[in-house]
Amino acid sequence: MITLVKKPLNFDLKKVEFYTAVSVYGLAVFLLLARVADSNVEVIWTPYRYFFNDLNLHYSYSKYYFFPMVARYTLYFGSFLLWNFVIVPSLINRKKTTLMVSLAVALFATIWLFCGITDTWLKGYLLYRHSPGWVYNLVFKTNFIYAIWVMMMLTLYSVIKQVANYLLNNTERIQSEYKIITQDGVIALVVWMILIFGLLLNDVHPGIIGVFFLTGPVAVGLYGISLYSLIPIALKKPKRKFLTYWGQAFLIVLAITIPATFIGAVVFDRKDDVLAVVLINGMFQLIITTTFSWIIYKRRMAGTAEIHTLKTALGQSAANLDFLRSQINPHFLFNALNTLYGTALQENADRTSEGIQRLGDMMRFMLQENMHEKILLTREIDYLNNYIALQTLRTQTSPDIVIDTHIEDHILGLQIAPMLLIPFIENAFKHGISLREPSHIKITLQTKENTLYFDVHNSIHTKPDNDPEKGKSGIGLVNVKQRLKLLYYNKHELIIRENASEFFIHLTINLS
Repeated sequence: MITLVKKPLNFDLKKVEFYTAVSVYGLAVFLLLARVADSNVEVIWTPYRYFFNDLNLHYSYSKYYFFPMVARYTLYFGSFLLWNFVIVPSLINRKKTTLMVSLAVALFATIWLFCGITDTWLKGYLLYRHSPGWVYNLVFKTNFIYAIWVMMMLTLYSVIKQVANYLLNNTERIQSEYKIITQDGVIALVVWMILIFGLLLNDVHPGIIGVFFLTGPVAVGLYGISLYSLIPIALKKPKRKFLTYWGQAFLIVLAITIPATFIGAVVFDRKDDVLAVVLINGMFQLIITTTFSWIIYKRRMAGTAEIHTLKTALGQSAANLDFLRSQINPHFLFNALNTLYGTALQENADRTSEGIQRLGDMMRFMLQENMHEKILLTREIDYLNNYIALQTLRTQTSPDIVIDTHIEDHILGLQIAPMLLIPFIENAFKHGISLREPSHIKITLQTKENTLYFDVHNSIHTKPDNDPEKGKSGIGLVNVKQRLKLLYYNKHELIIRENASEFFIHLTINLS
């Protein structure tokens, strides 16, 4: 049985947040420094230069903008780290709650005072128009509200992060209950929340925020409905499949547009903003979202078909491998019985008992080891030695038969598929031994690092016409070739050479 396991996303969110914050902070400071390096720094535009110039006051970029903004960016960076990595995690885990609440209040006060102080430099022109008391009162009142806004943005970010964490970590469970919710949709929703957060933090025009606020959820919803309902239904139509799907999507977008228009009329003061938001949303959904959903669904269908084909092929390969392994037993038994039969004819009880003992060891190996995917190479070698010794019992009285073996014994740790080498040796004894003619078999097995080198060299004898095995190639070599292809694909080399009197095989396997 073949199981495909989808591994969860594995990344450290804290590290991502920290390095992102460092990157943004570094980029902001770098942009300020880039202005300082400009030879025309005294004419660089800033949000407040106009007011200084209007009063004919000398404007110093470094004094009235660079250093105050660096101080503010440093404050934002430190506040984010303290809030995100210390205060919020402790409050969520209910650890040192009183201390963390006090720290949050202190952070609010620090933001308020620090922004108020930097504002007296950024808006220093006010001191030339109004009394210092009036200016400080205005600046600190304004920055009190601003500090509340910053704390709200930090809280909004924490909420977005917690929602994103929950959605990403529970996507499979949520999708099992609501199939229309896809992992792609969840990720898109998280990106949308972060985007809205960034727009709110930068005080963007309400019309732009409205566009993103509407198009994001509608696009995610339309994407999910398209994948699990609209597109499958449309594909069942004989003709105009995409047009059918697009028409259904148009009706859904129209149904959403009507209530969105009434809500926008309440939120926005200008009707033009409402009309722009609704039109942009409609065009985006009908051009971008529908096309994107159609392409994704088509690609998923192709991917699903490919996976199904691969599963079928793998299942067939596994079945073939099991079948090939099951074929080894009868093949071995026929050869073993023939050997015992020849030994019994020689009426030597000692040799017969030795043969039976070795046969028992080999049968035990087949029953216990042959069912495993991999076994130690030393166990496979024990089996080979038993087989060779069993076959030698019937040939040792014939001086014209030479069996030369050089099999490495001390091999530790390497593993191999069971019964993979024996067919070559069986083939050598089957076709290479004749009790009437000179015969020879040479077997060499050695390893170097993780590579196995296996050679079998034997003589060939023409079988008599009345031999029942004549003309039968057997299943041994065909079997082993198929198993090598399945088990050690691109990790083995098999060379087979044959002439009129000799047969030779050379096998190399990477066992790593």
